[in-house]
Amino acid sequence: MTSQLILVTRPEPGCTATAARLAALGHRPILAPFLTVRPCRIPLPPADRLQAVIIASARATVLPDAYVELPLLAVGNATAAAARAAGFATVHSADGDAGALAALAIRSLHPNNGPLLLATGRGQGTRLAAALRADGFRVQRRAVYAAAAIRQFPPHAAEAIREGLHAALFFSAETARAFARLLPRSLRDQLARTNAVVIGRQAADALQHLPFRELRVALRPTQDGVLALL
Repeated sequence: MTSQLILVTRPEPGCTATAARLAALGHRPILAPFLTVRPCRIPLPPADRLQAVIIASARATVLPDAYVELPLLAVGNATAAAARAAGFATVHSADGDAGALAALAIRSLHPNNGPLLLATGRGQGTRLAAALRADGFRVQRRAVYAAAAIRQFPPHAAEAIREGLHAALFFSAETARAFARLLPRSLRDQLARTNAVVIGRQAADALQHLPFRELRVALRPTQDGVLALL
């Protein structure tokens, strides 16, 4: 595989992990997170009253030790691995998107066995919670982390675009929107040499007005799905 210059826009710790995968493939990763993430200190429902924990991001594993004894349902394999690393003993992966996660919960849990804790990011998880409630589950959605866009386009990312960036990777619609909003006008035409590779349709929608060479959407909403399009 030919070495290519690849921009990784996702926040940490995912940015470094993706960069390592790219380097192992022989590429030259440029790390430029467009979001910063911080944990939220909020009251959580007592662990002993819950049936299970539901998460759609590895960043939602920042839960107190009392919750690691509960079964945890994760959106994908990478998120499931992060949950195991955080100490959760019983972890199941939906290996897909939020729809697959809802289907896994509906298939493997029962509304009568207690409420679910949906640990998510601020402003996220409303559709997933609605899908579970529609099937009779009691869902307690709690924002355990918050993501905020950076304020200025990273100079080293701008230089990579000028140098001849092969691809920019986007793992969320929030990141894609931040990139599009902060992109200097002087760099727009330079994107004609760059492919945008995105994890899903919402991220693609946030970038479709930019003159990328190609806009490629992963067939599966996973890191492997994104990397397969390079």
